[in-house]
Amino acid sequence: MLFIGSFLGIATINAQIQTPSPSPAATVKQKVGLTDVTIEYSRPSAKGRKIFGGDGLVPFGSLWRTGANTATMIDFSSDIMVGGKELKKGAYAIIAKPGAAAWDINFYKYEGGNWGTYSTLTPAATVTSPVTHLTKNVETFEISLGDLGANTATLNFEWEKTAVSVKLETNVEKVVMANIEKVMAGPSLDDYYNAAAYYHDSGKDLKQALAWIQKANKTENPRYWQLRKESLILADLGMKKEAIAVAKQSLELSKAGGNNDYVRLNEKSIAEWSK
Repeated sequence: MLFIGSFLGIATINAQIQTPSPSPAATVKQKVGLTDVTIEYSRPSAKGRKIFGGDGLVPFGSLWRTGANTATMIDFSSDIMVGGKELKKGAYAIIAKPGAAAWDINFYKYEGGNWGTYSTLTPAATVTSPVTHLTKNVETFEISLGDLGANTATLNFEWEKTAVSVKLETNVEKVVMANIEKVMAGPSLDDYYNAAAYYHDSGKDLKQALAWIQKANKTENPRYWQLRKESLILADLGMKKEAIAVAKQSLELSKAGGNNDYVRLNEKSIAEWSK
């Protein structure tokens, strides 16, 4: 009997049969601004069942793992604002409390997949978001990241005919400015170019941007796209004559490099600045 019991235990441990999960696992990865956002969750399907409400699979006013199987996890590579509330970088469990008109979406410091344990903890942040009623039916629960901007996105939850969204905001300027200040102690030519481009494109100190771009281009083999940026900064400073001279350098190098887009851009600018 002991031998048979041991054999059965081994057979169970070494079972090779795999079957499809009714709620398959999914991973969503998206860069928002300079922040990497990763979501890991399971996707249940309605299968003819009513989902939200008193007689639904997810009753109103009850905590829900925001998916199936285990607690949904979201990870941020840097600090972020979620629905106007700050979350430090790291992993969080998303535990929702759906309601008819709005959901409370709780973000807990992630401590594992056992979602029931979070009910006794205090969330790091709670966001209340209104419900949007969809005209289409969403059969399989979905979490997505959309409406991507330079430093914003929406975290979207959709199932049945219900949709809820939470705005994400990253402090791109804070991160970029900190990087610029750190790198400027010993910058490379690329660092000078990136800093100058950021200052120019975001409407900051153009004189500082010019100083950096000219350092980037002070080399035996300047690159046509960097010269193009210098010409744009000069033009924005009202230095049209100097801008044309640099644009002509960029034009010749872009011709040699076979980049017709930069050829057209430089020709157009030279014509405009020559008026």
